[in-house]
Amino acid sequence: MDKANKTKQSYTQLGAEERATIMLMQRDGCGVREIGRLIKRSASTVSRELKRGSDTAPRYDASLAGAQATQRRTLPRRALKLIVGSRLFETVRGHLKQKWSPEQIAGTLKALHPNQPAQRVSHETIYHTLYAMPRGALRRELIACLRWSRDKRRSKTRAPDGRGHIAEMQSIHLRPPEVADRLIPGHWEADMIKGAMNRSSIGTLVERTTLMVVLAKMPDGTAQSALDGFSEALSAIPPELRKTFTYDQGREMSKHAQLTERTGVAVYFCDPHSPWQRGLNENTNGLLRQYLPKGSDWSLHTQAQLDEIAWSLNTRPRKSLGFRTPVAVYNELLLNMELAKTETKH
Repeated sequence: MDKANKTKQSYTQLGAEERATIMLMQRDGCGVREIGRLIKRSASTVSRELKRGSDTAPRYDASLAGAQATQRRTLPRRALKLIVGSRLFETVRGHLKQKWSPEQIAGTLKALHPNQPAQRVSHETIYHTLYAMPRGALRRELIACLRWSRDKRRSKTRAPDGRGHIAEMQSIHLRPPEVADRLIPGHWEADMIKGAMNRSSIGTLVERTTLMVVLAKMPDGTAQSALDGFSEALSAIPPELRKTFTYDQGREMSKHAQLTERTGVAVYFCDPHSPWQRGLNENTNGLLRQYLPKGSDWSLHTQAQLDEIAWSLNTRPRKSLGFRTPVAVYNELLLNMELAKTETKH
């Protein structure tokens, strides 16, 4: 059967009827494979069940095995290491009162008792013990010793608090359908690439229909630099050819509303971690590595030098353009626009 067509199955514990069947079939001399086929369980599952049920009795007993399974589910898998009142607990409690963090306590105990695991405890165990304690004076006393003194511990997988969220951004899924067809010009994909130590940045733009590349020098990777750099680059493009601007969710684009005000371009944002939604721009960034190696200092490049690099890319034949160059297709587009304007006037 094809793996893609297999249905996902989840494991369930053996039930009373299954255990009774195992007991009766074993007494009839049936093997684990035969039993497994009948109850639709693997032979290894049957084998483990028989072994567990035979450890405390001469023969497998379904009722006894069921009671043991219930008991196992109610018992902790591991014995608690940090028990209230124990010597280790009192050691931890003393350090907490000294305002030590659980991580500092755990690290110190590990250094003092490298070969005595019983005398050590992880910082996660300390946190878990404190927050699992029943409400009362001792719990309040010890949690108050923690740096944040929160009554409940925050989950590590909690949702983002929104500080990095870009306000009022439009999803790429709201972008006009014509953009995906790449038949109507004026739709751009953009990104910001950064040089060594993030001390230099370059804005990259590529037009989806003509593959025309524009590069913009930026002093850094801030939102203001992105706004100024992209605004200047887009303002040099005829208004008819700056309809939409698609970007990832980098925080440097937080001033997208001001970019729209300055240039008239509608800004759309890709889904998180979806570089294929700006595939042309990602490909262009890859081509740029031939001129601007990753990890190099790009602050030494002037805007004129970046224009030369863009010209080199724009005069390369492209297969998707029928081996025409982006600059040839772009200039033909500009010429046709001028002719259309002239005809309209007459």
